[in-house]
Amino acid sequence: MKTFLQNKALPKWIILIIDQIISTWSFALSFFIIRQFDFETILRGHFFVYSGIYMAISVMVFYAMRIHTGLIRYSSTDDIYRIFTAVLMASLLYGAIIGFWVSPELHIDSVNIYVVLLVNFFISSSVLIMMRLGAKALFYYIKRGASGDKESVLIYGADSFAILVKQALELSNAGRLNIVGFVDDNPNKIDKHIQQKRVYHINDIEKLQRKLKIDKLVILSEELKSDARKNAIETCVELGIKVVTVPPTEQWMSGQLRMNQIQDLRIEDLLQRPPIVIENDKISADLAGKRILITGGAGSIGSEIVRQVLSYKPEMVIICDQAESPLHDLQLEMEEQFPEACLKLCIADIQNFNRMYALFKEHNPQMVYHAAAYKHVPMMESNPSEAILTNVLGTKNLADLSMTFDVEKFVMISTDKAVNPTNIMGASKRIAEIYIQSLNNISAQPKLQDNVTGTSLQQTRFITTRFGNVLGSNGSVIPRFRSQIEKGGPITVTHPDITRYFMTIPEAVQLVLEAGTMGRGGEIFIFDMGQPVKIVDLARKMIKLAGLTSDDIEIVFSGLRPGEKLYEELLNQEELTIPTHHEKIKVSKVREYTYNKVLASINELLNLNKDGDELDTVKQMKRIVPEFKSKNSRFEELDSMVQ
Repeated sequence: MKTFLQNKALPKWIILIIDQIISTWSFALSFFIIRQFDFETILRGHFFVYSGIYMAISVMVFYAMRIHTGLIRYSSTDDIYRIFTAVLMASLLYGAIIGFWVSPELHIDSVNIYVVLLVNFFISSSVLIMMRLGAKALFYYIKRGASGDKESVLIYGADSFAILVKQALELSNAGRLNIVGFVDDNPNKIDKHIQQKRVYHINDIEKLQRKLKIDKLVILSEELKSDARKNAIETCVELGIKVVTVPPTEQWMSGQLRMNQIQDLRIEDLLQRPPIVIENDKISADLAGKRILITGGAGSIGSEIVRQVLSYKPEMVIICDQAESPLHDLQLEMEEQFPEACLKLCIADIQNFNRMYALFKEHNPQMVYHAAAYKHVPMMESNPSEAILTNVLGTKNLADLSMTFDVEKFVMISTDKAVNPTNIMGASKRIAEIYIQSLNNISAQPKLQDNVTGTSLQQTRFITTRFGNVLGSNGSVIPRFRSQIEKGGPITVTHPDITRYFMTIPEAVQLVLEAGTMGRGGEIFIFDMGQPVKIVDLARKMIKLAGLTSDDIEIVFSGLRPGEKLYEELLNQEELTIPTHHEKIKVSKVREYTYNKVLASINELLNLNKDGDELDTVKQMKRIVPEFKSKNSRFEELDSMVQ
């Protein structure tokens, strides 16, 4: 019993000996049965010869098939099949040896040995299987008894995968889990029993909670996107039932579910939407064999662009960032995942024109994905000079170099905060949008001449993509809330009515690649971000997902931060957007600017910024972007000065 409780396994040679004792005993019993237990005649005959030969053959077959190597507590249907096979092979081999060698050579044939083998097959295989199932049942009985209180668990689904999850939980170290049953929405399965467990309807979860005190709902992580499953999860969250996920079965190590693979449901899982369908063939045609520069490549969005772009087999990916450690970590990850890829890691600041010029000259990129930017609203409100240098000057440097070096496409990652901006960060991104869009409106854009053929080279196409917050990005609200919950609270929310749009990083990047493929130049693509989410509701759900209540974790409203507004805008209104062939991507109708006017305004902005005159610099930003009205900011007084 102590061995069981300590999770120690019997040595393999002991299991082999036990198996052979059972096999030999079974053979002897079969022999006695056929001879009607005539012990005096049996023992005077050739019983020991027959038994010795069978034991020798059985040992060799069982050893060769490695029947003794499995852990008895994890015995499965595959093990049962292997035992049947081993006993059958031993019987056939023994019958052949007796029939073709022992009987003719030793002239012993005093018993119908083939009938003995038939009886032995059923007795031996049955006892070997019963021994394993009995040991397995005893192990879990002892383990459950030692683990104290048991948690009542429901498993979502009633298909083969749900059954595998049930078996895996019973075979894992989760001895204190009591599988109550399955929940499903298929009417053909409701009230049926699977492996002695009843299938309930998902609408019965609340009733089951009252009756059986359900502690957990277990669900496969790959099944989170179904509406029915989401409803079940929402019900559990509201009832205080903890929801845990297990990875797809192909990710289980050696077919066994490990306890560290069972994860608590994250708020990101609840906010996910149905998978986005993109035209991979067109994206592949656009990226395959190309030299691609990705700025901000070590950041949340940039690194995901790197991952997805590499899957389309480009000729080279140039990853540019000024953050040394994240860039190094990304390099190690990509070298492991894409060992054949050609990667060029460049530590560089996009504000430095000469450094970026050298980078373009050395690698001559054909595509540029510009994700480098300062994005934190309060931080940029306190440091407008840096927002302008990176978000405006840095973008201008890259756009100008893209034209100089005949880049085919320049795709800029923008933000919903650029729409009717109320802060420095949003306004700086809007100015960057205006500049690169104006490059497509140059009526007679000078084109470089090929030094060899003298022909005109293709004009660079500038494309902007605009979306809201991404789940799991650096500095986003969700990691901050999670950290505050782990510390016992309180959770700080700026305002009870503040809302935001959310999208996962992979789906945002998928749409970036799709928009980049469809862009002809000059467009600002708007992504469908779904429904806005109230941040306070997000906080409450995260508290419940942690198995806590509002009594355990306090929510404190700290007030809107400088530059922050209650509602982000994406220009989703039909009259302000044009649909595309992709239902989740639209083109914004925005005012267009002439290149010369934009260039003069931005040059003046950069000069004012260089002189260090902060107020005049922000005034110029407001002149370039008339809809820029500061909120909760020290720059609000400037709005009345700029008409």
